[in-house]
Amino acid sequence: MSTREVVTRFAPSPTGHLHIGGVRTALFCWAWAKKNQGRFLLRVEDTDQARSSESSTRGILKDLAWLGIDWDEGPELADDEGVVLGGDPRSVGPFFQAKRLEIYTQHLNELIEKDCAYPAFDTAEELAELRSAAEAKKETFRYHRAEDYDRDDAIARMNAGESCVVRLRAPAQEIVVNDCVLGEVRFGAGELDDFVIRKADGYPTYHFAVVVDDELMGVTHVLRGQEHLMNTPRHQALQKVLGFGTPSYAHMPLIFNADGSKMSKRDKDKAARKACKAAGLKDSPVACIDDAEFTRWMGDKRSQLASDQLSWLGREMGVELPEIDVEDFRASGYVPEALCNYVALLGWNPGMKCEDGTDLERFSMAFLAEHFSLERIGKSNAKFDRAKLLSFNAHTLQTMEAGAFVSCWKDYLSLYQPEMLTRFDDSQFELLASMTQPRCKTLRDALEPISFVIAGDDEIVFDDKAVRKVLLKGEPSGLSFLAEIEPVLRAVEPFQADEIEEAIKAFCEAREIGMGKVAQPLRVAMTGLGVSPPLGQTLEILGQQAVLSRIDRCAAAHAT
Repeated sequence: MSTREVVTRFAPSPTGHLHIGGVRTALFCWAWAKKNQGRFLLRVEDTDQARSSESSTRGILKDLAWLGIDWDEGPELADDEGVVLGGDPRSVGPFFQAKRLEIYTQHLNELIEKDCAYPAFDTAEELAELRSAAEAKKETFRYHRAEDYDRDDAIARMNAGESCVVRLRAPAQEIVVNDCVLGEVRFGAGELDDFVIRKADGYPTYHFAVVVDDELMGVTHVLRGQEHLMNTPRHQALQKVLGFGTPSYAHMPLIFNADGSKMSKRDKDKAARKACKAAGLKDSPVACIDDAEFTRWMGDKRSQLASDQLSWLGREMGVELPEIDVEDFRASGYVPEALCNYVALLGWNPGMKCEDGTDLERFSMAFLAEHFSLERIGKSNAKFDRAKLLSFNAHTLQTMEAGAFVSCWKDYLSLYQPEMLTRFDDSQFELLASMTQPRCKTLRDALEPISFVIAGDDEIVFDDKAVRKVLLKGEPSGLSFLAEIEPVLRAVEPFQADEIEEAIKAFCEAREIGMGKVAQPLRVAMTGLGVSPPLGQTLEILGQQAVLSRIDRCAAAHAT
């Protein structure tokens, strides 16, 4: 396949939000296609009709677009800039498996005609008996067609409409998978069973549909997690009997939590259930989960709530749930540049050094597209280090151009706290951004350093330690300086940072005291704490009336 155009694909099932593991798969497929001037294809595996939904599909597409993982072929979507992603320039669609049933049926019938596949009518009870019999013999259960199987009768029953599945006749020979990451992986003769390739509902299984689609869509490289390795001999068996080529496979290491457990969507579910049990809840605390569903979920660990429902639970209970899906990270205030940069390091590294001799870890999407290689994908499991991701995110935000940060923060607030955008005009918002950007680690916590701005003048809570140290200690005390500086601030015009700081500086020089003697009491009066962004900016954003009001309230609250 080395002479063919490189085509990679990402094929999510639209049964929920995009998991961070799926992000890595999509990112690596995107990067390999870009590196080789090939095509990155997006395909929707929606044959699970009970769980698939259009809203999940659109959510996944929007997540990928937000991350900057654009696809050359696949379902169309206009991104935030109005650029249409996807399309079908090679006419290999449709890109939804539920719309390709005729294609699958054609290939399935060919396999049945060649007796490479056959209809099977076993009931759930009969299959359970076969499994029990194998367990009693301490053998691994593998389904194989019975020796007395009547093929003509079975086909007649299937054609008459009797419910059945279709199984592939397992090959008798050894299957060798040549993997770009793991090397040669052998599966002995007899390890495969006669697995199902079409379900009783008429839809193909994942194994059958993915093999047909990869061939007809010209996929040359399949990059996926190591959890799919056991599926690969099945896919190669299908490729052989269908007369298809075999793409190059690269099975990537699994992603684990810091404690060594596999990172999965259940982590969020487990954390929410634990919090609800600790709180002793018997009924649902949120409207999006009715009491019956809540009771069922609490009593059955196998039951799972939707990601959105879990997020509502977490917010209602004030519990931080672990971010698992793209939407979780986005809502927590992570930016796509940092998220993609960090995820790229989960099982891969560029093998380069910085000028100071440390490993190169921070890079752009353009760098990844230029330098990505399959050879540098590791074999061992990757650990998801949330502290490191947070560090990446903080570095990205704090080193952004000021205008880019303002735009980025506004986009975030428009989705999660739109009321903030109506409270301040553009110049005020830019001032707020300049105050918080040097300190924020996420876009969500960007409001924390300036929470005193949002709070009402009568809502400031004074820290006892700061009051004792800054306001009450010494002679003259900080309270005395507050009383003296109030008329000075009342006279400042215009009430802007430079003018405010000049007035305070002149006040201090006239009394031959350090700036801290006045600045610290002002910080406590404005924020309740002994720390704040630059003082001039702090007072300007509050406005003259609020500053005077807070000085008066502080003095009244701590008068002796």
